[in-house]
Amino acid sequence: MRASPSIVPADRLDRDIYLVLEDFDARAGCAWRETDETETDLETILRYLMSGQYAYPVRIVSFNPVEGRSRDATSEVADALAQRAADTHTEVSSALQDFIAANATRRFDMQLALPLRGVA
Repeated sequence: MRASPSIVPADRLDRDIYLVLEDFDARAGCAWRETDETETDLETILRYLMSGQYAYPVRIVSFNPVEGRSRDATSEVADALAQRAADTHTEVSSALQDFIAANATRRFDMQLALPLRGVA
């Protein structure tokens, strides 16, 4: 059986694409965030997680449609976030700190900075 051609050019699919599963709350539950195609690379996902655009990340998957593979990238992303926070001394939300603590595979000796609350 011959495969039909894709309507999406292969060069747009021959790359690792990252998607974030986010916990919205008890009423809405978890859902895969709708993401623009141009914002699904690892660097953009890391930047968005650090800046709080994903409030409560639960899982991150990576897939490459052309190569026909997918994988759980949660630990890889948690490690990269912890390293970036340590390297840049960036404050991270408590939810992101919880995500890193639950999923990082390496120990990071630096205490991640939390934003101050209630300080006027």
